Amino acid sequence: MKVLLLGIGNVLYADEGIGVHFVNYIHENYRFFHPEHELVMLDGGTLAQGLTPIISQFDSLIVVDTINAAGCEPGEVYFFDFDRAPPEVDWQGSAHEVEMLQTLTMMEMLGDRPHTMVLGVTPTVIEPMTLGLTERIAAAVPLMETALLKHLENQGWQCERISHTDIADLIPQSYKPRLSMGDRTSGHAPRRQETQDTD
Repeated sequence: MKVLLLGIGNVLYADEGIGVHFVNYIHENYRFFHPEHELVMLDGGTLAQGLTPIISQFDSLIVVDTINAAGCEPGEVYFFDFDRAPPEVDWQGSAHEVEMLQTLTMMEMLGDRPHTMVLGVTPTVIEPMTLGLTERIAAAVPLMETALLKHLENQGWQCERISHTDIADLIPQSYKPRLSMGDRTSGHAPRRQETQDTD
């Protein structure tokens, strides 16, 4: 099974970039191992429908993004099956959030959408040309992290912490895609090179 961890968002609009920042953070700090499955982490930016041919290659999808939820405070974390979204999640937030919903719905109609989980947080500030996260959204990262790791562990993944890099330290370079499809990174550990006998 191929699993895609997909960060969505515009990093130049403050909290709207949390999906991208979070996936970069997970990639920087963890490695995942599974005897049968492959985990790929990807910065999807704001491509939405442009991601359709990529998403369709996977069996399982975890989307990380901001979500709009009626009556909820900023910084609240949601982790749910896309097919059973909480009633307060109305998908009426940012433009890319609406476009991502449309993309997933279209893929469902065509039979191309993999099983989809959504890891979302309600944003505080969506302001043009602001690179960074507000305090309440940054404070939600540990809960998002715990939810994701627990989900993957329940799916049989082993997790290894390889660094303790703070998410804030990754943000200044986040406008440069780190996890594009050209250099996408698997959750597998690098295979060891066998020493060749040259005698």
